[in-house]
Amino acid sequence: MSYVIIIAILGLLGIGFYCLIITRNLLKLVVALQVLIKGAMLAIIFAGSLTGKMETAQSMALTIIVADTIVAVIGLAMSIQVRQLTGTSNIRSISTLRK
Repeated sequence: MSYVIIIAILGLLGIGFYCLIITRNLLKLVVALQVLIKGAMLAIIFAGSLTGKMETAQSMALTIIVADTIVAVIGLAMSIQVRQLTGTSNIRSISTLRK
């Protein structure tokens, strides 16, 4: 059973890192960051269950969910603003926003 969880954690972390490295779209970057954070949160909960400190792991997971939601909302709002100003969601278009 624990092998399945470890594989899931490594899979989510791997997919998140891979997408962060490969993609150039701002919306896809936000989604990749979400996948990466979910993998890290799953790892924290799994570590809490192994050490017997499940309450601490759950409170940390709840804090991560709140912070993750704030980061996602701000990231999506910024990507929408960049899309409206430049006409594209490409990361390289951010450098054209200089005054």
